[in-house]
Amino acid sequence: MDGFWNGFWATVATLVVTSLFELLLKPRPQPLWQRAPAAVAVHLATTVLHFALWLLIVQRPWFALVIAASLQMVVIQVNNTKSSSLREPFLCQDFEYFVDAVRHPRLYIPFFGIGLTIAASLAGAIAIGIGFWLEPSLFGHADAPWSLLGTLVLVAASIAVLIWQLPRLTGCTLEPNDDLVRLGLYPYLWAYGRLTRDPIDRQDNDNAFALPVDLDRDSVDPATLPNVVLVQSESFFDPRDWHPAIRRELLGQYDALMAEALQSGRFDVPAWGANTVRTECAVLTGFTPSRLGVHRFNPYHQLSKLAVNNLAGALKRLGYRTVCIHPYPASFYLRDKVYPNLGFDTFLDIADFELSERDGQYTGDLALADRVQKQLAAADEKPLFIFVISMENHGPLHLETADPAVAERWIEGGVTDDCEELTVYLRHLRNTDSMLERLRDSLDNNDRPGILGFYGDHVPIMPKVYARHGEPDGFTNYFIWQTRPHSGDNVRMTLPADKLGTTIYERIIDHAGKLGAN
Repeated sequence: MDGFWNGFWATVATLVVTSLFELLLKPRPQPLWQRAPAAVAVHLATTVLHFALWLLIVQRPWFALVIAASLQMVVIQVNNTKSSSLREPFLCQDFEYFVDAVRHPRLYIPFFGIGLTIAASLAGAIAIGIGFWLEPSLFGHADAPWSLLGTLVLVAASIAVLIWQLPRLTGCTLEPNDDLVRLGLYPYLWAYGRLTRDPIDRQDNDNAFALPVDLDRDSVDPATLPNVVLVQSESFFDPRDWHPAIRRELLGQYDALMAEALQSGRFDVPAWGANTVRTECAVLTGFTPSRLGVHRFNPYHQLSKLAVNNLAGALKRLGYRTVCIHPYPASFYLRDKVYPNLGFDTFLDIADFELSERDGQYTGDLALADRVQKQLAAADEKPLFIFVISMENHGPLHLETADPAVAERWIEGGVTDDCEELTVYLRHLRNTDSMLERLRDSLDNNDRPGILGFYGDHVPIMPKVYARHGEPDGFTNYFIWQTRPHSGDNVRMTLPADKLGTTIYERIIDHAGKLGAN
């Protein structure tokens, strides 16, 4: 019975080791004995099931323990890195990013650490070889049938406990930091995973982006409607109030547009440092986090299969040709499936850009302004809605070499130690400012009136800078500007991301209504 008892003690050791490893999480979950009984049961059952499945595969109990504990440690390390950078722990939806890290390594691996990634991969390969070499197969013993039966019993019992206890987990607040602390890692991941089966609450969206009852669609002449360019600027926020040493002249064109804008102000976004699609979805569809539920963390999984009312679709019904310009593969975040669903006619992705148009690690903002100008110049009798998703200022910023001349020009007293990322960021902001000038000129020089909308999707990731100067509050900035002079006061207000798309749509409808009344 040596093989059977080997498996038994390895199971016990797995429960102990993985429970201890959980204490390394940031934020740290409360102790097992302080959790609800269902959370404890789910934790134990998941741990045993994970171990037993690996035991069936490798047939070596202590090697199975090492694999199960190592994979848990990978999740813990990724969780802690994400918590430090994004102020949010690992989510069940984040498992797909392991695949994305292979497809798009530059976006992810530098935050984890390139050296650590290589070392971990090599260590894993060596450990697999050693594990098979050192430990004999459990099923090569005389009591192999008993060992196999015991392993299958572990699998069946664990599954039975999960079926019984998962519905009894207490409700999630959808505040990941709080839920992780209260439930522990495995119950927290299970709870969020179960919620992904729930559909989006479309109650408010069913009436969004509708024509006013007093405006007949047939009375709207597309030839009179303005071109609309809406820019989602990667990691843009105005850092000058947060860091007073940054010179005000950095964003001269941006300041001029803000001063002339129909509406402008601070922008309340549902993302910090990353997760662009959260802000993107809010702007285009008007969905609030509460309506999205657990899908707030990655709404495009649902929107790839679900048609919802949105800005692009509403403008298309008014006669607009709808274009998205994004210098990255359209398949990322399933945009190649989501955007046709939203009503976009054309998606210009990285295939439309040349390597020579890069500025830093990604396609530069000025290249985007050039594509917008070409689209406007080639327009026919239809008005254009162009949604631009920029990439130039995407991190990791520490991979670029800071130019001391940039710091000297734009920061009073120059850059301090550990703030090179800020120098890189400011150089890209300056390019964003130049892009805005070109977009304004392109709209001004067109025969058709134009609207320029602009906003930042989230603040950048600059951990060393924030450690020295403090974190910004997470708000970005936005404006809505038009080519023709307008009467009345410019509106200055803080706006939640889910209100920007509807606000732009209302401006267009107001324009159409005034023309229809003449």
